[in-house]
Amino acid sequence: MRKIVIRMKSSADKVKGQGVLSAYLEQVELIRSMSDHFTVLTHEPGRADITHYHTVDLNHYLETPFVRLRGGKRVGYVHFLPETVDNSLNMPKLFKTVFYAYLIRFYDSMDALVTVNPYFIDLLVGYGIDRSKVTYIPNYVSDSQFHKVDAAERLALRRQYGLDPDSFVVMGVGQLQTRKGVMDFVRIARDLPHLTFVWAGGFSFGGMTEGYREIKQVVDNPPDNVKFLGIVDREAMNGLYNVADLMFLPSYAELFPMAILEAMSAGTPILLRNLDIYEDILFDFYLKADTIPGFERIIRRLADDPGYYAEAVSMAHRGHVFYGREHVARMWRDFYDGVMAIDRAKGPKKASIER
Repeated sequence: MRKIVIRMKSSADKVKGQGVLSAYLEQVELIRSMSDHFTVLTHEPGRADITHYHTVDLNHYLETPFVRLRGGKRVGYVHFLPETVDNSLNMPKLFKTVFYAYLIRFYDSMDALVTVNPYFIDLLVGYGIDRSKVTYIPNYVSDSQFHKVDAAERLALRRQYGLDPDSFVVMGVGQLQTRKGVMDFVRIARDLPHLTFVWAGGFSFGGMTEGYREIKQVVDNPPDNVKFLGIVDREAMNGLYNVADLMFLPSYAELFPMAILEAMSAGTPILLRNLDIYEDILFDFYLKADTIPGFERIIRRLADDPGYYAEAVSMAHRGHVFYGREHVARMWRDFYDGVMAIDRAKGPKKASIER
């Protein structure tokens, strides 16, 4: 049987600190591991059976008719929708209107779409996208890249980042923007001065970032127990997940942050805002709250109650096992096989996930 040739296209590396880049790198590595069935092209020349677009670049959109003329199938990754962009970037109203229309048109031009959260399927349908085009496949991270380190390495990493070896460390991850709940993160840090709070991530989009001025003031003058590390190279993130006792992401809107899976893979428990989008993907693998007092109660208990903390670690481990390599790889294999069988008037066969 001839192998399916897939061309992966992404420009996520142009802006550092994006989860989209992490998802792209993991995807390429995962599909290449199935070399008996697939050939993956990135920058190499060659004709592809499937072109998989990980970013919504204009040049990607302009080439899609030619991909179809050559008999290739087009797959688009849905990493964001107008709702998530609206809470992330400050853009002029006219530009925003044009971009949102383009975004939906880009998605609609694909033969098949993949979303990392089933919650977004109905939203895509609401924008006029054919439901049969959309398949849910969760994100995945590699155990070789993200894993638990031993106590000696953990101690060395804490010293490297100037962290007290005995302090309870709460870590936030992501771009510095209002949507990520950065200001709540800092307020909670002020209320819990005996704990250490660290944020890995920066202003990937500079002054366009929603809440830039307010957040920049805090970054320049943080509380004594808060460290803002700026944009951290992906290769260093495993170390940070390991120095943390808790990964705390108080975002107001998300899709499926790669940071959650990365932290779980490193054995770090997760505390999130109680968002509907997490219910069908994270089940009981994380702790959650709705308010600042609620977050503070959980963080205090994690720091003071070893039994409660051990259960939170166990929850994260169950999440890591659930989103294991073999399971997600099988979903991608079924999906791409389905794309190859697409009738232009119909969508691909759905991938499925069972808990």
